[in-house]
Amino acid sequence: MNLLGIIAGNGEFPLILARTARSQGCHVVAAAFEGETSAEIEKAADEVDWVRIGQLNKLIQVFTSRGVTRAVMAGGITPSNLFKNLSLDVRMIAIATRLKERNAETIFGAIAAEMAKDGVELLDSRPFLGDAVPKAGCLTRRKPTKEEENDINFGLRIAKEVSRLDIGQTVVVRRGTVLAVEGFEGSDECIRRGGVLAGDKGGAVVVKVSKPNQDFRFDIPCVGVRTIESCVAGRVAVLAIEAGSSLLLDKEKVLCGAEKHGLGIVATEAGR
Repeated sequence: MNLLGIIAGNGEFPLILARTARSQGCHVVAAAFEGETSAEIEKAADEVDWVRIGQLNKLIQVFTSRGVTRAVMAGGITPSNLFKNLSLDVRMIAIATRLKERNAETIFGAIAAEMAKDGVELLDSRPFLGDAVPKAGCLTRRKPTKEEENDINFGLRIAKEVSRLDIGQTVVVRRGTVLAVEGFEGSDECIRRGGVLAGDKGGAVVVKVSKPNQDFRFDIPCVGVRTIESCVAGRVAVLAIEAGSSLLLDKEKVLCGAEKHGLGIVATEAGR
């Protein structure tokens, strides 16, 4: 049996991953988090066990008890839930104690190493996501103008540098000027803020990229319906994402929303 484990966080990502992996012939076993993961995971996956945040040993046993040796991470955890009624088990306490730096990459990296001790390898999710991770090309009827192409190239350079510094992964540009850079507020607010600064007529270009050394086992830049709504609110002309490194959450709805409002979406090579 082609077994695949999913560590399922919140949002649509775990559901998309489970459905796509099953369509590829995988038998999907999901470890879902109480108070976080959508109940829809019960329909999307073949088997589901529910665990509490912080129960690392139980999470690993969800997979080892079924002979699962490959797993992927999908979806996030609400930050407030990391500090509310959190009860860490012994394995998770041991990880927290030995980490000198506690950020997403170090924590997830330590969890991946702990899983590997029990024979479960954490994988990059992209091979299981099909065309939800688009290849290079224009994804909408609305194509960028020459001026917008220049802004895309400019925005790619800026976004890659900003993401290298671990500041953010989204920038908003207009005619060679940086209008907004993503910070702690997240990409949606960055897009809306940049759209306002573009003026009443709008026309800005949004560029969203992966980090230069992005570990796709733990995170993949996502574009969803909310992203499109933010672009519409900011009167954005074009949204450029990185080909092969970005996930379209609910791809059909995303593209339909873009077409409806005349927003261009382009998947582009970062190194072009």
